[in-house]
Amino acid sequence: MADCIFCKIIAGEIPSDKVYEDEDILAFRDIQPQAKVHVLVVPKSHFATLAEMDEEQAELVRKCMVKIPEIAKSLGLSNGYRLIINQGKDAGQTVHHLHIHILGGQDMGEKML
Repeated sequence: MADCIFCKIIAGEIPSDKVYEDEDILAFRDIQPQAKVHVLVVPKSHFATLAEMDEEQAELVRKCMVKIPEIAKSLGLSNGYRLIINQGKDAGQTVHHLHIHILGGQDMGEKML
């Protein structure tokens, strides 16, 4: 999508602090971190929500979920981490390209918010 900031980051048009990249996935540090460690894992295929994905994109989400433990380990998150996928406006999704937040590096507590 021409106006999607994550698509522009994936294309290299906007710089990012990459922590992982392969042919299907990009992981980079969030520019407005909500925890000591805050990384976004983004499938390179553009779709906004899980409800919009097709079978091929569902496979990309699976690949993301399989790769996340390796990414988390490389970030030193040995005591655990939180994953968040915001889905739509009411959930706080501000960039409409599916992405998975990895948050950690501190005690996140039991509350979700």
